[in-house]
Amino acid sequence: MKERILSILKTEAEAILNIPFNSRFDGAVDLIYHHVHECHGKVICSGMGKAGQIAINIATTFSSTGTPAVFLHPSDAQHGDLGVIQPDDMLLLISNSGKTREILELVDLAENLYPGLPLVVITGNPDGPLAAMAKVVILTGRPEEVCPLGLTPTTSTTVMTVIGDALVVLMMEKIGFTAQDYAKRHHGGYLGEKSRAAGKL
Repeated sequence: MKERILSILKTEAEAILNIPFNSRFDGAVDLIYHHVHECHGKVICSGMGKAGQIAINIATTFSSTGTPAVFLHPSDAQHGDLGVIQPDDMLLLISNSGKTREILELVDLAENLYPGLPLVVITGNPDGPLAAMAKVVILTGRPEEVCPLGLTPTTSTTVMTVIGDALVVLMMEKIGFTAQDYAKRHHGGYLGEKSRAAGKL
C-alpha cells in the first residue's frame, strides 16, 4: 500500500512539473488584467463535471485576491444564468477534452449575447474546437490519469488546479495585492484574523 501511494504521488507531482510553461500564462494574465482591472469587467469561469469544480475554486480564489470572478454553470446558462455576463467580461473555460458539448454551447450563447468576448481555455487538447476559438490556450500537458481505469478525472484535475493557482498568484503580484487588501475581502475565520494582523487593521 505504501509503495502504491508513493507511486500515485510521484505520478501527480511529475504531471505538475510537466505542465507546458510558456508565454501563454503571461498572455492570460494580461488579458484578465485588462478586462477586470482596466475595463472593470470580471472573469466568468466555467467547466462541466469535475472541471466545473475546479472552475468554482479558481473563481472564488480570484475573487478573494482582488480579481472579481464568478462561476457560471454551462447548463444553467441555458436557463437564464447567462445574464450574469456583461460586455467587458471575459471567459475562462476548462475542458480536458477541449470539446465538451455544454462548454461549446456556452461559447455560442455568450457570443450571441456579447460578440467578441475573449476566451482563455485550459485544456489537454490543443487541436480541439475550444482551443481554436480561444484567444489564449493554456495546455495541461495531457497527463495520464492515476485512476486505474484511466477514466476518472484525477491527475488532469490536479494539473488544472495548479494552473489556476499559478494564474491567481501571477495576478496578485501584477496588481500588488496586500494582506490589508485580503483582510477587506476575507473578514471571518482564521485567515481573516491572520490577514488583519498582517495588514494591521
